[in-house]
Amino acid sequence: QLRLVESGGGLVQPGGSLRLSCAASGRSLDYSALGWFRQAPGKEREGVSCISPDGGSTYYADSVKGRFTISRDNTKNTVYLQMNSLKPEDTAVYHCAAPPFVCTPGLIQGSGQTNWGPGTQVAVAT
Repeated sequence: QLRLVESGGGLVQPGGSLRLSCAASGRSLDYSALGWFRQAPGKEREGVSCISPDGGSTYYADSVKGRFTISRDNTKNTVYLQMNSLKPEDTAVYHCAAPPFVCTPGLIQGSGQTNWGPGTQVAVAT
């Protein structure tokens, strides 16, 4: 059974950086797109970024373009999210995702069947 576990969240000041990691176990995800989503209090979960199986294609929500970078290491079955220039509005619980979910240039969207990790809290505040 697939298990996803995120780490790397925390409290950071505006303008700071964090690197999230998501380790998968239970099966190889070498042939699967992987993604990051976030959910802020009182808001719906939104797609942040996703990456193709070989890492050659990456997609981002407009709100994070130029600040966040997604990457993966298939030898470690792990996906990363480097977050720079963090803003208070980036505060949320960040979840990694394995298929099925939509990973396209214009849409990053999960569903009831998406495999989710439990999440890691990111708080951006002074």
